[in-house]
Amino acid sequence: MPANLLDGKALAATLRAGYAARVAARPTPPGLAVVLLGDNPASAAYVRNKRKACADIGMVSVFHPLPATTPEAELLRLIADLNADPAVHGILVQLPLPPHIREAAVIDAVGPLKDVDCFHPENVGRLAAGHPRFAPCTPAGCVELLTANGVELKGREVVVVGRSNIVGKPLALLLMQRPHDATVTVAHTGTRDLAAVCRRADVLIAAAGRANLITPDMVKPGAAVVDVGTNPGPDGKLVGDVAAGVREVAGWLSPVPGGVGPMTIAMLLANTLRAAE
Repeated sequence: MPANLLDGKALAATLRAGYAARVAARPTPPGLAVVLLGDNPASAAYVRNKRKACADIGMVSVFHPLPATTPEAELLRLIADLNADPAVHGILVQLPLPPHIREAAVIDAVGPLKDVDCFHPENVGRLAAGHPRFAPCTPAGCVELLTANGVELKGREVVVVGRSNIVGKPLALLLMQRPHDATVTVAHTGTRDLAAVCRRADVLIAAAGRANLITPDMVKPGAAVVDVGTNPGPDGKLVGDVAAGVREVAGWLSPVPGGVGPMTIAMLLANTLRAAE
């Protein structure tokens, strides 16, 4: 029997309706500043989707497109101006950045109170300590997708495949803390006998960025599987980290696209609204 669908698109639409009501009740709308350097097609598409989501709920999105050749000092000056602007409640600098710009310098420059991506070291530290100011968008989207569909996390064994600062590490921190109380293993493509580690999981989250890494033999029958991967396929369409045959083994499975992606954007809206409130 095919896996039940973890439909991020439908859930995100429900969440956005609630956010829109909160935005409408405010005297002034929240403001999100989005900075994009260069013309990377994938980054441009992500930014378009984020700006459209803002517009759909009545949130102000101010777009700052910059050439890929923009000096680091100029970008840091723009971020300083946005930090000081009371109409801007959240700042998003789209990654990846051009090679001549230090990612760490940009992340450090965004004020922690406007860091709606939860990348700033202060916000990462608060998350690690169990007192998050904002929940990182993709990890929070994964957790919301599971809990909203009734997937039990408390006491369950969760395996996260991938150790990035954007998804794997913060997701593990969220899952092991109250109220989720999961038992979390962080694995990666260099893990010895990765298949055996994955087969232990009641909940398996694939966030390694490698197409079709997770095959049916790596999944415990009936497990919930969340696919965070967004890899370009041979035909140019997105494919996940989870192979197609997994849907015949898993109990729950998120699609690519339409699973984690819409939830990431929904959590960005939630963080911006929280920053404004």
